Amino acid sequence: MATDKALIRKTFDEGKGVFRLYPTFVPRRFGKAGHRLKLHPDDYYALGIERGSIKERWFSSTIAANNGSLAAPDEGMSYVAVSPDSDEKFTLKEAIDTLGAEVVGEELMEKYGGWPMYSKFFDFENPLFHHVHLTFEAAARVGKLGKPESYYFPRQLNNYPGECNATYFGFDPDADPEDVKERLRHYNDGDTRITELSRAYRAELGTGWYTPAGVIHAPASWLTYEPQWNSDVNSVQENVVSGEIYPRDMLVEECPEDKKDDIDYIFGLLDWEKNVDPHYKKTYFRPPVVHRETEQYVEKWVSYANGYVCAKELTVYPGQTVTVKDPAAYGCIFVQGHGRFGVFDAETATMLRFGQQSGDEYFVSEKAAKEGIVVENHSRYEPIVILKHFGPNNPEEPKSVDRKDCEVRFGKG
Repeated sequence: MATDKALIRKTFDEGKGVFRLYPTFVPRRFGKAGHRLKLHPDDYYALGIERGSIKERWFSSTIAANNGSLAAPDEGMSYVAVSPDSDEKFTLKEAIDTLGAEVVGEELMEKYGGWPMYSKFFDFENPLFHHVHLTFEAAARVGKLGKPESYYFPRQLNNYPGECNATYFGFDPDADPEDVKERLRHYNDGDTRITELSRAYRAELGTGWYTPAGVIHAPASWLTYEPQWNSDVNSVQENVVSGEIYPRDMLVEECPEDKKDDIDYIFGLLDWEKNVDPHYKKTYFRPPVVHRETEQYVEKWVSYANGYVCAKELTVYPGQTVTVKDPAAYGCIFVQGHGRFGVFDAETATMLRFGQQSGDEYFVSEKAAKEGIVVENHSRYEPIVILKHFGPNNPEEPKSVDRKDCEVRFGKG
């Protein structure tokens, strides 16, 4: 069906350059759902048992999930809600293809032809397998993009830690590449126990990490906010996790056909130097950095210093009305509170049915961001808290990790 350009224009203008988005829930065929997505308990298998339970919610997505032949072509893609009084909608990608720089700005259109990132809530009860996202070079060999990503652990969505409160990153600095290759050679013979060669860091709520493409990792089972590049590619190098078996095709699914049995090629998907960085935490840990603070609100960088994606956490105190300006387009999700966001009635979701509209997710065009979004907190008791995800063109993003500017409050908000 052809895109209704008049409807896109009307919706954009009525929102004053802001789109309200439908919730986009994504199933995965592996692992156990963490049940922290605010999804109705009856809807975790909304797409059927063979698709697996819903474990992710995607934000500001213009790409489809890599979920196999059973997935719909638009699975994982964000849709714009036209009105709370109708079911009319169109994809965010259609809106950007139609309006171009009016939505994402000239720079992103010229460099990437659209919106180059998305974000998600990752919500597994059990630890995920040790896996690596492909570098841009490796991904290009199979016609895809690399996937750098970042993590932030929001307090509002983490009332329990799941089964594992630590994330494995890379390999021990003394690890031998031949030991890794030997375990990969025997992927089908038994448990590779590859995390024996890795190292883990306990997750701290209110902080995060940057994970470059090419670094192997096994995420903790906290709900994680993950701004990342427009890609869904990985190679799974751990074959047994919490008693669940992951077949060898998950190890080699992003390899060219003539390389699927080439252990040197599979190992080469790793950026070895980054994986064995002896100062990994110093390099990639991301404590929050206060960007601006007044008596009415505080805004902190929670993803930064990576060159691909960045994100902020905005907190507006009870009863306050503020105008917040940003120099670039962004998507956002409410995680606490209710009030107004621009022209929209906004509220954090408590429990959503699959396919239901909500008032918690938005996409803000570059012009609207620069002019400023008025945020009104209608509560006398609770703050509004909003997570905001940007592409690589926010000039205010911290370009390095300066420990003097970082805020780490152990056990405090």
